[in-house]
Amino acid sequence: MPRVAPPLPPRDGLDPARVRLPDEGPWATLRDHLVDRLPVPAERVDAMLAEGRIVDHDGPLAPDAAFVPRAVVWFHRDLPDEAPVPFAPEVVHRDDEIVVVDKPHFLATIPRGRHVRETALVRLRHGLGLPALSPAHRLDRVTAGLVLFVVDPARRGTYQNLFRDRRVEKVYEAVAPHDPSLALPRVVRSRITKERGVLTAQEVPGEPNAETLVELIEARSDPATPARARYRLTPRTGRTHQLRVHMTSLGLPLLGDPFYPQVRDVPLDDFRAPLQLLARELAFPDPRTGEVLRFTSRRTLQAWDDPEGWAAGPGPGPTP
Repeated sequence: MPRVAPPLPPRDGLDPARVRLPDEGPWATLRDHLVDRLPVPAERVDAMLAEGRIVDHDGPLAPDAAFVPRAVVWFHRDLPDEAPVPFAPEVVHRDDEIVVVDKPHFLATIPRGRHVRETALVRLRHGLGLPALSPAHRLDRVTAGLVLFVVDPARRGTYQNLFRDRRVEKVYEAVAPHDPSLALPRVVRSRITKERGVLTAQEVPGEPNAETLVELIEARSDPATPARARYRLTPRTGRTHQLRVHMTSLGLPLLGDPFYPQVRDVPLDDFRAPLQLLARELAFPDPRTGEVLRFTSRRTLQAWDDPEGWAAGPGPGPTP
């Protein structure tokens, strides 16, 4: 059964939050339920009700509105203060069905946690005038490169299924230390798990669920910097942080990685040392024609092309 359209329009490129009330409960009023349910102070719930910001399809709900089992209400969340990200996503392809974007480092793909307006999705909805744009997949905030968005939400599942069925070819580039004793290319296989609320993923014993082809593109030795190399990484599965975990397991943690081999606290407005990981190529069959569509990122990895500028100086560095 299709979901009913919300009675509130998008705000700042964001759809309203939808809350379905439970089948039963001890609450006499909607307010009592929302105070228990929402991660905001009771005073904020009272203010939102007084301002008419919590609505159903009949309009704003009164502060003393009764709790109605299985009812649905909508409201716009309060937005967090965010560090402005001074880098913009670049559209590399747009038609009436999809938008392919070259995302910079430090810009999250979708709203989540402390990143809402400063995300590729919200910026693109505003900039392209496509309020229903939605991602078919996503990249980590610290990873740059190609991301596929779908114009019509009704078609999103079609493109997501391409990823689920492994019909999408993804090739990444990375910069990491160089170990001449390590034989490459090689396929890395392991079992990776990630627990909710834990920042990092872990390799654990068991049947492998993650596979990555690691190839050396070129190596460089400079007296002024440690030996480093540029790698081509081809994931054959899509586990969380898979490429970063597999490279760390080889003794080659990616330059600029704030999580591996150990977690580092990096302020959200520190753009000096982006993770040296780039989603370089994206290819998939067009669901309408069967033609293979292939896209290539125009971004570069700064630790390779500008090693002196990478991580040099305080504050925002050159555009990732």
